[in-house]
Formats: sequence, structure tokens, C-alpha cells
Amino acid sequence: MSAYVISEVDDVRDPAGFEVYRSLAAKTIAHYGGRYLIRGGAANLIEGGPPPKTFIVVEFPTMERLREWYASPEYAEALKVWQAAFDRRLIFVEGVPPA
Repeated sequence: MSAYVISEVDDVRDPAGFEVYRSLAAKTIAHYGGRYLIRGGAANLIEGGPPPKTFIVVEFPTMERLREWYASPEYAEALKVWQAAFDRRLIFVEGVPPA
């Protein structure tokens, strides 16, 4: 069953560091079988609040593979960058089982 990483990026304090993180993360995501479904496209608030931030959604083949990616030494390099560069909420979500 597919699994998803949903990231809501808030305050970007270091734009150059943010770009370094994005580059490192993209390579590791591809290496672990992930693919971007949403990567910061325009978001329109239709109901509720607060206003939307920047969203990233990545699909992995399984939750196990997603967790392997997150704990990987390759992604650890990206994690060293993100805390100084920006704030985010990161959520792991299981997908819908095949019909």
C-alpha cells in the first residue's frame, strides 16, 4: 500500500539553505522509490483556515520504504540543513488499500 509524506513548509529563514535541502532531498527521495505529487504549487483556501502555506506531497511504494528513506544516511545529510533553513510540519500517512 502506498504511503505519503506531507510537508507543510512555514518560515523559510535561509533561502539558499532551503534550496540545498531541496536538492539533497530530491535525490534521496528518488533513490528510495519516492515521487513528488505536489511540490510547492499554488494552493487556494476554499474552506476553513488558516491560509495555506507551501505544501509538498511525496508518494512512496510502502510505509516501510518511506521510513527507510527518512532514516537513511543519505537523507541525514538533508536533515542537517533543514532546521537552520526553515520550519515545517512533516506527516506520514498511509494510502488507501487497493480495491
